[in-house]
Amino acid sequence: MADDAAGPGEGLTPEARDNPLFVRWQEIPDEVLTERQSEMRRLAAAARIILDRLAATAAPTATVTAAADELARVASMFGSDRHGTVYEGFAEAANAGGQAIASFDHSPFIGQANPLAPPIRLQELNGRVEAWVTFGSAYEGPPGSVHGGYVAGAFDEVLGAAQTLSGAPGMTGTLTIRYRNPTPLHTELHFIADYVRSEGRKIFTEGTLWAGDMLCAEAEAIFVSIDFTRFAELMAEREASEKRRLG
Repeated sequence: MADDAAGPGEGLTPEARDNPLFVRWQEIPDEVLTERQSEMRRLAAAARIILDRLAATAAPTATVTAAADELARVASMFGSDRHGTVYEGFAEAANAGGQAIASFDHSPFIGQANPLAPPIRLQELNGRVEAWVTFGSAYEGPPGSVHGGYVAGAFDEVLGAAQTLSGAPGMTGTLTIRYRNPTPLHTELHFIADYVRSEGRKIFTEGTLWAGDMLCAEAEAIFVSIDFTRFAELMAEREASEKRRLG
């Protein structure tokens, strides 16, 4: 990046910089993490290694059996604890314009505390979003390639970050993917995403996915701006449904 290029958040409107969805995907400095947040990230990282190796293991049956027994023991450690929600604290943060750390850290694509996340690393630079990720064996579709569904999901996350630069972000309306070349596994991939324009409540974005100099895929998405109080309503509905499910 050139010396005079804008850094993260520079050149954006105050509404875009302060919007909770923009704040949501900004990297949380390690020094401000609580002990629990650090340990959640460490636990997820260990689980991520297991998922990656388990997806294509040639280990003997005895090793698989021992591992299954050990993981069953670990799983039982969480059985008696209250099941919470990754959105705890998000309503308050969204309404106050604060950091929605819980939502960020448990995202299925960018959350470092979520073992299902690759995770994608996002950064806003000079008014556009760039992202980097390496997909392991657990994400394989065609031989040696990332499953197209994960490519689409990653685009949804990256373009979702780009649409927050509009200052009035919302939720995905449409997402169109054009696959140009197989997306390789075990390779650092680079996303570039731009907020294009807004028309009423519609927010237009576009992006590309690269493996080195090879274009793997292109995407366009339209997001629909919403009132963030709707998140509070969705969470209330979720909690009521969870209570009914658990009796």
